[in-house]
Amino acid sequence: MVRINLLPVRTSKKKETAQQQLAILGISALLVLIAGLGLFVYAQARIKATKEEIAKAESDLQQLKVKIGELENIKKLKDDVTKKLDVLGQLRKGKTGPVRRLASLSDATPEKLWVTKYTESGASVSIGGIALDEDLIATFMRNLQGSEDFTNVELVVSEQTDVAGVKAKRFELTCVLKAVKKEEPPAPKK
Repeated sequence: MVRINLLPVRTSKKKETAQQQLAILGISALLVLIAGLGLFVYAQARIKATKEEIAKAESDLQQLKVKIGELENIKKLKDDVTKKLDVLGQLRKGKTGPVRRLASLSDATPEKLWVTKYTESGASVSIGGIALDEDLIATFMRNLQGSEDFTNVELVVSEQTDVAGVKAKRFELTCVLKAVKKEEPPAPKK
């Protein structure tokens, strides 16, 4: 029988297989290292981009806070201007009231009757004066009652007095302003 020595072939095959395995291991390790490095660089780029976005968002937020502050100031100024315009409107409405009331008082005053005192306190008015007789006082009261501005005219005092040697009547009246009088709510309709 013939014997063949195959031992060196196995050894060379083992060496080749070991070299191939080492080459595959080295290439695999290199590929894993390259893939890991690529993922690391990609993650770092994402982190940097996210940090830049955060910084941009914070700067935008600061700018918006400044704009919000300006808007709040503008709103405050607008409210102040609105309040001032409301006050001016009320003053415009109110400026015709006293003038009209005094004109109405002047129209209601007959000759030989003099108004010496006029006091307003809210809706109530106190009027004092001097007349030559009671008829003039009565005429004055009727004229006031018939005017657009006064209602509930009542005589408080009427007494005789001496004015520069002439006998006259001193009087005091109370009345209510129609314009300032609070209106009652309308009655419900049936």
